[in-house]
Amino acid sequence: MAVLSVLPKEYGCVIFTGVTSWVMLAYLGFKVSRARKEYGVEYPAMYSDEHNVFNCVQRSHQNTLEYYPSFLFFLMVSGLRHPRAASSLGCVWVLSRFVYAHGYSTGDPKKRNRGAFGVPAILGLMGLTAYTALAQLEVV
Repeated sequence: MAVLSVLPKEYGCVIFTGVTSWVMLAYLGFKVSRARKEYGVEYPAMYSDEHNVFNCVQRSHQNTLEYYPSFLFFLMVSGLRHPRAASSLGCVWVLSRFVYAHGYSTGDPKKRNRGAFGVPAILGLMGLTAYTALAQLEVV
């Protein structure tokens, strides 16, 4: 608990944002499981040759998983010095992934672009992470 005592009080918001992001991942995973049953796509198949909607549901989850490690790293590190900004940007990214998945899951891949507002959020987190590194090195 000694480590937690040196973190800014607002870092709790960063932690809560991380928990919220896990809920989002679980929800998207549940959607893939439900689509597997609906379209008869058995494990271990990742995609369907017959059902494009299933492929879109699965890809929305897979794409989110591909970004998730970077998101968590940027969120947790940038939150050390900028917890409010990091949490805010993290919440925007999480919300954008819901919108992204909802649009993609229609079966029209172009509708995934509705969630593009998350791109500036993750870029903001990356920038805050770089700034945190420079501040730690006492460059800025």
